[in-house]
Amino acid sequence: MNAAADTLGLYISIPFCRSKCTYCNFASGVYPAGEQTRYVDRLIEDLAGSRAWAERVGAQIPEHVDTIYLGGGTPSLLAPALLERLFGALRAEFGVDEDAEITIECAPGQLADETLAVLPASGVNRVSLGVQSFVDREAQLSGRLHNRTKIEADLGRLRAAGIVNLNIDLIAGLPTQTLASWKESLAALVESGVPHASTYMLEVDEDSRLGRELLSAGKRCHAGLVPSDDAIASMYELAVERLEEAGLRQYEISNFCRAGWASRHNRRYWERKPYLGVGLDASSMLRAACDLPSGGEPARHGCMVRSSTTADLKAYLAGPQPLETEWLSRARQHEEAWFLGLRMNDGVGVTLLEREFGRALVELALQIIRREAEDGLVAFDGETARLTARGRLISNELFQRFLTDAPEKFGSERMAAAS
Repeated sequence: MNAAADTLGLYISIPFCRSKCTYCNFASGVYPAGEQTRYVDRLIEDLAGSRAWAERVGAQIPEHVDTIYLGGGTPSLLAPALLERLFGALRAEFGVDEDAEITIECAPGQLADETLAVLPASGVNRVSLGVQSFVDREAQLSGRLHNRTKIEADLGRLRAAGIVNLNIDLIAGLPTQTLASWKESLAALVESGVPHASTYMLEVDEDSRLGRELLSAGKRCHAGLVPSDDAIASMYELAVERLEEAGLRQYEISNFCRAGWASRHNRRYWERKPYLGVGLDASSMLRAACDLPSGGEPARHGCMVRSSTTADLKAYLAGPQPLETEWLSRARQHEEAWFLGLRMNDGVGVTLLEREFGRALVELALQIIRREAEDGLVAFDGETARLTARGRLISNELFQRFLTDAPEKFGSERMAAAS
């Protein structure tokens, strides 16, 4: 794609929460409310300095923004005046399209009337509710502060405010969850009438309290009450079936929507379109004019630049920090085109990849694709490769195998650059 034709997506990380959920592996927490003003000051500083940083690393920031996503954390906890100030700064620095998709994440029961009034006035037209479970006990044991009544009330309030583009998140694998209780959550989601749903299988890693307990065979955070892997897989398969029946068709491994309601911002990631992230533990990916340095001199073949910010709130508030920056070679871009493209039900088109990367490089990947097709994890008709239902179920394992089998074909180098 011609860089001049690109539009930009903005991701704004807001790490403030009223409680830290046991399963959460994001850079968020319960921080003093007094830090909010300092944090927004830093966000605005980073937004104002983003083009100068991009110029230093050879990246290009498109002029027009067509998606904005405030994630966290619980962005709706920001004081209304701070939200207004932040959106004002966004529009001062970037040309935000009139029909831009602007999303904010909210926690049920934590959306003040004053905040709700600010959202549509600031251009917010999409809200993602972190429900995770409609079963009150499951939500409580995971650290959520809401119940089903609060969820339903907030959906009504948002619609009354004119925000109808609504997403609900659910997690399969919470402590005490059973197939029966999962069916209850799915039925409540369908009954809510939202046009978009995201369904995730519980992630087990060292970045969450629950994950650490599971990895160490501990009992805290009700780790002993987490369903088995087989049970979680069955819940995921049931979600695909029930949501499809209700008209919420799967378009990505974890995402479902009615026709015309797919998340434009999230598709940007999977389609490798440019995005700029600011705030705690935020990532950016921008087009650049150089490939990986070779012999001290940049090779001019065209590439992408990825950067990430610190996950330490104290360090972030102290002032601009060096960014960890990675220049993506054509080989690495090609690798990610497969990984990200296969996440979507539409799959990966071979002809388009050959136009972008050349037939020789694509043929190396097709050797792996054909083998996975023989194992029933990929459907491949000679032009388009798609994950099968079984492939989506074990996608992380499949992608890791892709890396393990071809490390010499798909590589990258990390370098440090000052922000």
